[in-house]
Amino acid sequence: MSISSFGSLPNLISLLRLGLVPVVISMIVTDRWVSAFLVFLAAGVSDAVDGWLAKTFNLRTELGAYLDPLADKVLLVSMYVALAVAGTVPATIAILIVFRDVMIIGAFLVSWIMGKPMRVHPLFISKANTSAQIAFAALVLGAKAFGVMLGAWFDISLWVVAALTLASAAAYLSQWIRHMGL
Repeated sequence: MSISSFGSLPNLISLLRLGLVPVVISMIVTDRWVSAFLVFLAAGVSDAVDGWLAKTFNLRTELGAYLDPLADKVLLVSMYVALAVAGTVPATIAILIVFRDVMIIGAFLVSWIMGKPMRVHPLFISKANTSAQIAFAALVLGAKAFGVMLGAWFDISLWVVAALTLASAAAYLSQWIRHMGL
């Protein structure tokens, strides 16, 4: 059996990651922090694995180009909303993260509806933003899971995530404005 027999494996892993979202969210809202931390780590590992498989064995697909980032966004947005509902992070950070993603999706939809579709190209600032959001969520979950105090590192990390989220939103909005000729 050749590796090409596993052509849809990265997509299946992305679907599995989507399936983990309600699991980790239910764990957060029921204060099962160790389990939530471990499931979130599994989701993170699955993201690395599906990307590695797709790139290393040339298993990239058009579906995967949409499914992988969708799974990431659904996981992160859900995580921050759940962490805010649980009172672990301020609601403002969850609102900011949700707003950024809704704004980006809305801009791409408006472009498409107006017959001026944009190609989706992840920006460096967006990758940095996603990395910071993942790291901060993992740190918060880990702190809750293992009883580590949320000290100055929490506040500093929160401000970094907020700044990167705003910078990423501004970068995408600027790109969209130029594309639309405003």
